[in-house]
Amino acid sequence: MPKPRQSLISLETTPYYHCASRCVRRAFLCGEDALTGRSFEHRRGWIEERLLELSRTFSVGVCAYAIVANHTVLFVDQEKAESWTLDEVIERWHGVFGGVSLSHRYL
Repeated sequence: MPKPRQSLISLETTPYYHCASRCVRRAFLCGEDALTGRSFEHRRGWIEERLLELSRTFSVGVCAYAIVANHTVLFVDQEKAESWTLDEVIERWHGVFGGVSLSHRYL
């Protein structure tokens, strides 16, 4: 059963987290799929670009990553995150995931 992040992450214990990603329905992330023979090598660049973009946008530093696998080691920069205003957090989120810029909102 899934747990809320606040019960999984304790920055007092450690700001470093080893993260693993999984594909669903036997989908192949990168490399060559032995089952179908299809190559997904082109995705390696997409993954690297997105990972680096997210680390520049949010207060998470990438300590290490391997695109050949599904693992990443992240560092949560708590001091940096706590220095942001609510508007800055919203702007960053919308910048990555889409949405209306706060500078264009109607009051």
